[in-house]
Amino acid sequence: MELPAQTVDNAKTTGSLQVVLLVFVPFASGFFLSYLFRSINAVIAPQLIAEIGLSAGDLGLLTAAYFLAFASFQLPLGILLDRFGPRRVQACLLLFAALGGIFFAAGENRVALIAGRALIGLGFAGGLMASFKAATLWFPRERWPLVNGCFLAVGGLGATIATKPVEIFLGYTDWRSIFVALSLITVYVSFLIFLMVPHEPAHVTRLSLADQLRALRGIYSDRFFWRLAPITITTLATGLAVQGLWAGPWLRDVAGLDRGAVADHLFAIALGMIAGMVGSGILADLLGRLGLTVNRVMGGGIVAFMLAQAAIVFQVDPTGVWVWVIFGFLSNMAVLAFPQVSGHFPLHYAGAANTGLNFLMFSGAFAAQYGIGAIIDLWPTSPQGGYPDAAYASAFGTLLVIQVAAFLWFLVPAGITREDR
Repeated sequence: MELPAQTVDNAKTTGSLQVVLLVFVPFASGFFLSYLFRSINAVIAPQLIAEIGLSAGDLGLLTAAYFLAFASFQLPLGILLDRFGPRRVQACLLLFAALGGIFFAAGENRVALIAGRALIGLGFAGGLMASFKAATLWFPRERWPLVNGCFLAVGGLGATIATKPVEIFLGYTDWRSIFVALSLITVYVSFLIFLMVPHEPAHVTRLSLADQLRALRGIYSDRFFWRLAPITITTLATGLAVQGLWAGPWLRDVAGLDRGAVADHLFAIALGMIAGMVGSGILADLLGRLGLTVNRVMGGGIVAFMLAQAAIVFQVDPTGVWVWVIFGFLSNMAVLAFPQVSGHFPLHYAGAANTGLNFLMFSGAFAAQYGIGAIIDLWPTSPQGGYPDAAYASAFGTLLVIQVAAFLWFLVPAGITREDR
């Protein structure tokens, strides 16, 4: 099942179907599961609250444990990806994710669920970064934004399955059985990656551990990196925190929708997210041929994303699905920062550079998801167990203000006029 090195090198310039099948499909499958596990709590939250007895803060902490473990492993992950390659690293990590899924399914209290969720986050820590690293190894550089967008779109499909389809399955089984089944599928994908994905191309440079640590220090002291980092962190973290958990409670408490309607809205958000993931890559690819930089495309999309959030905070149309579809479509525009970071640094630093940014982003996602719950908990619950509109407006509005501040930093000339590399 392995491609010869020369075949892989040639495929990088031709974008052959063989590389798509043996590289893109296996890694995309792992990222699909990552997003499914990441988003599923938005649908099963009522069952967790009823069965385990969780508050909004508990639910936020439980769900955000995924992001905390995920973020904590990003820096060593970058070193491992550059040293051992995405194939071996991702295949190994997915086994931890499967084990975490089993632990979560067996959990009977908050501590056990948090531990299982954290282990899932650790196991999926390489879902996107291993895919991005694979893109730099087996696809031509000018196609990186498009390939990355396609990876993200498959992840968005996982988020879609975590909405209405999961709600349908809950009519036939319980959330514990769903987690067991997903864990078994994760083991299968782990073996798929290990057996199907070829070894890295022969021209890949291997660095010593000392050189990798020096490279990481250089990445975190790079001015271009820190022009992109704040806006990337704040916008992507907001999208993950809201879509992965808090959109569901908002639709229930603010819009007053029942469980089925909430699942329908979450499904629409996920569809919008998929379209946006592919669309961002296609848009960057097309506009790049017209001379518009990836940086400017990203900036315009982020402005539109913040406007969509403002419409949600001010309840422009509380029960309307269109605002949330736009939110999903634009929620990942800042992911265009990753191909910029990959191109800015030498190819053999790509894993460390991307995971360095991803570490900050998922740390922000943990803070955002937990922070929303902590702010909402400042308000008393209603007799039905929900929270008032003001609680959600304060929580979502706080994130929006932080994003505006980050965008003003992004507008500093060095952040938008430097030539994309």
